[in-house]
Amino acid sequence: MWLDREVPGRREYLTAKPYLRFDESLWNTLLKKMVDAGINMVVIDLGDGVRYESHPEIAVKNAWSIEKLRYELGKMRDLGLEPIPKLNFSTCHDIWLGPYSRCVSTDTYYEVCGDLIDEVIEVFEKPRFFHLGMDEETAQHQRNYEYVVIRQFDLWWHDLLFLVRRVEKKGVRPWIWSDYVWRHPEEFYKRMPKSVLQSNWYYGSEFNLEIEYVKAYLDLDAHGYDQIPTGSNWSVPENFERTVDFCIKRLSKNRLLGFLQTVWKPTLEDFRDDHLEAIELVQKARMKVEN
Repeated sequence: MWLDREVPGRREYLTAKPYLRFDESLWNTLLKKMVDAGINMVVIDLGDGVRYESHPEIAVKNAWSIEKLRYELGKMRDLGLEPIPKLNFSTCHDIWLGPYSRCVSTDTYYEVCGDLIDEVIEVFEKPRFFHLGMDEETAQHQRNYEYVVIRQFDLWWHDLLFLVRRVEKKGVRPWIWSDYVWRHPEEFYKRMPKSVLQSNWYYGSEFNLEIEYVKAYLDLDAHGYDQIPTGSNWSVPENFERTVDFCIKRLSKNRLLGFLQTVWKPTLEDFRDDHLEAIELVQKARMKVEN
């Protein structure tokens, strides 16, 4: 998924592979479970799992064709699920770009990124949002990588805003992870467009304002940003319900657009229980709010 080499002591699935890891039967089960749980939107992390017509050289073995992707998007819509595309352009998570992950901030890079954004928006039939990722681009997060790339200062902003403008040019709203604000709050609030939807994320069990990741929810709200706060069962199962409870009580209703649940596990049978638990936790939190 993210690592460019096998790292001793790290889970095997975290390392990128030249073939698609995906179980279609589980995918279909999860879609139905999501509907039953009252989930209405699914963010699809496309990466190298699609054979793009603009750049087929990126695809791994057994990647979905564009025709297959269109079919699955239609199936989701028929179930009442709104599909949203995600391509993570953070250099910490861009191994899916294949050779272009080693061309960052070059003319070739901008051309390829633009081509992919345009194609995905067309295939998704102009989705409401486009998730651009952009999280964890730090030396610490890439400490186990063979190849390390970090954009800083004006270059990070230049590339982010290139991606943002490309998405907005097509009439779609860009969406990113918000963790850049943890390290650069003053610069973030000065330069981040309000048009960019924010997903701050925190996966712990304790929620108090001494935790900077938690406090960021309130700071983003105070500065007028729309948010979709993000929880997960990655660390502890209770995180999602506590994220919902904390944010609903404190964030402006007109800027709180929903919540995102994440699993960070492949769609494979070995992780069926993780996915099902994540969906059940969403249903539990939703029912608590509605009642």
